[in-house]
Amino acid sequence: MVNLEAIRIIVGIVGNVISFFLFTSPFTTFLKIIKQKSVGEFKADPYVATLLNCAMWSFYGMPFVHPDSVLVVTINGCGFVIELIYIAIFLTYSSNAKRRILIALLVEVIFFAVVVFVTLHFLHTTKGRSMIIGILCIVFNIIMYASPLTIMKMVIKTKSVKYMPFTLSLANFCNGIVWLIYALIKFDPYILVPNGLGSISGLVQLILYATYYKTTNWDEEDEKPKSEVQLSDV
Repeated sequence: MVNLEAIRIIVGIVGNVISFFLFTSPFTTFLKIIKQKSVGEFKADPYVATLLNCAMWSFYGMPFVHPDSVLVVTINGCGFVIELIYIAIFLTYSSNAKRRILIALLVEVIFFAVVVFVTLHFLHTTKGRSMIIGILCIVFNIIMYASPLTIMKMVIKTKSVKYMPFTLSLANFCNGIVWLIYALIKFDPYILVPNGLGSISGLVQLILYATYYKTTNWDEEDEKPKSEVQLSDV
């Protein structure tokens, strides 16, 4: 007899591994930033957004919110720490965006604190807590997966994938697929919905990469793009 819980755990572990790769995929970009001592045209926005996303999912996976979700907590806890490191690098080497980043972080701290307070003091069942936090997580995860839309538009316009790393797009797609399976084994609509959309987002990125790879000039120093350059949706 098939042990679905064991399969779910295995899939969740695979999801943790792929998600960890997804979180660390911009590593080379940050090495470049440190080497050049400048963030250049790269933006902190997706990393700041993902920080809150990881905090929300970590809270969602707590036993007093949504039981049996340890693997959701482990990967999002790791992601939270990684995003903090990325943001610290941005703050170190950014010359004109420090104030905006710090304000955004303050807003996120206040928002998260309010969510935790309301959840623990006014919602007294795990079902109610799961629903409210789950809906919020869906919203933030959709925003996370939708954030590459700007860079996708730029890729189509310039016929260049220079600012859309292949490893990130591939990890996006695989991450969405694995967590989609995880959500189906023990039905969890709050994980199912955003990762279903994430799979589609990752697939579109891979198609764009295959379409415009040959027309990309990797050596050319691009002018400052009019649209916002984003390297990560995490």
